[in-house]
Formats: sequence, structure tokens, C-alpha cells
Amino acid sequence: MGKFISVLSLLTLVQLFPSLVYSQTIPEQKIPEQETSEQETSEQETSEQETSEPKKSEYNNQSFDPIQKVVSANLMSKYPDGKFYPERFMSRAELASIMVKTFLLDKQKNASQEDINVTDVPSSHWAFKDIQTVLKTGVMKGYRGDLFFPNQKVTRAEALAIFAQSYGVFQFPEATVDEILAKFPDQKSIPKWARKAVATAVTGGFVNQKTDGKLAPLKPMTRGDMAYVLGRYLQRQQRHPYTPEVTPIKDTPAAPVAPI
Repeated sequence: MGKFISVLSLLTLVQLFPSLVYSQTIPEQKIPEQETSEQETSEQETSEQETSEPKKSEYNNQSFDPIQKVVSANLMSKYPDGKFYPERFMSRAELASIMVKTFLLDKQKNASQEDINVTDVPSSHWAFKDIQTVLKTGVMKGYRGDLFFPNQKVTRAEALAIFAQSYGVFQFPEATVDEILAKFPDQKSIPKWARKAVATAVTGGFVNQKTDGKLAPLKPMTRGDMAYVLGRYLQRQQRHPYTPEVTPIKDTPAAPVAPI
């Protein structure tokens, strides 16, 4: 009799086993369903963001790449390691070389005059010829008559003024200059002598504004900043068939020497 009851109990358990197993597997089945639902929600949110916001790839694929443009045009060069280093500051010597290549200043008549005595730029200096050219053409000037300070950093205002001088400064009246620059919150920090030149650069679309909308005229000009200016210039101009050779940059520019 006891054996019969044991067998009967075993049979009952066997019959109930599928139900017990099923009830235990339900939570395990719901977990992947919940994960799938969350994944789909995440994908929908990502899709909505991509629809309402520009993709990074769209920006990267834009046709305007200033560094590529200036390197291809031989107006600026990369360092021996193959990098451009856009964050590095521009020196006066480097800017002189760029202006000569961009505007073919060495082809102007006054560039053939006798060399100007510059005591801190010997004939062995890598930018000697270009510095002589910008001095002879009046695009750049020296200090105290016989100094150039080739390693000195150039401010954004100075670089834009020198560029505008080479490009051709628009003869805006003072009222128009003030109107053009009024939208920049730091426009009052632009030196008076550079305001017309900066207004010319702004009007021509040559200036890359900072993320806060400022011009930062007194901050050093970086190689990336200069590449932007030249890249925009190249978009507007048809390059001369003569392609200048670029003097390779051998060393990192030395620390600038402030004029006295």
C-alpha cells in the first residue's frame, strides 16, 4: 500500500513538472524581451538625434579643408614628421614666407632692390630672402630700423593686418568699419591701426571666429588660424600657374623675443 502511494505521488510530480518548469522559465524569457525593447528605444532616440542634429561625418566630409588646401597649394608645409601642428603659433619669419608665396611678392619690381640691413636675420637664416622681400615691398616692417625679430609670435590682429595689406585693404570709411566690427563682443580690443584691415578680412570671410563669437585680436595667431585665412583666400582666387617651392620647416620655432 505504501509503495502504491509513493508511485502515485511520483506520477503526480511528473505530471506537474512541465508546469513548474514553465513557471520558472517565464522570468528568464522576459529579460531578453525587456533588453530588446530598451535597445529599440535607444535606437529610436539615436535616430531622432541624428535627424535633428548634423552628423560629425557630415562636417568632416565638407569640401572646405583649409589645411589640405594650403599644403596642396604649397603655401604652408608640414613638419618632417608629416604633421601640420595647427595649434602652434606663427612666427614673423613664417608669416613673411607665407605672404611671399601667397601673393608672389618676389615678382614685384621693388623686390629686386638692394638688401636691407637686418642685424638679427643673417643671410644664412632659412627665411632671409622672404624677410628681405616683405621689407622691400612694405608688407612687413622692422623694429628700430635694423631688427625684424623673426621668432616673435604674431597676434591675430597683426597677421590679419599684414594679410589685408597684401590682399588689398578696402577703403571703408570709419563709420562702416565700426559697423562691421560692432557685432564682435571684443571689438574694442582691436588696435586702432588694425581695425580697417580686420574689417577687410571679416568682410572677405577670411576670419575664423572663436566659439564664443570673439575675434581674439590680441591672441597669438596659430598655424591653423592662418591656414583658415589662406584656405578662404584660395577659394576666391585662381592660383597663378607659377607654383612656389616651400622651404621645409626643420625645427620648431624658438621662443619669441618681445620688441623693446
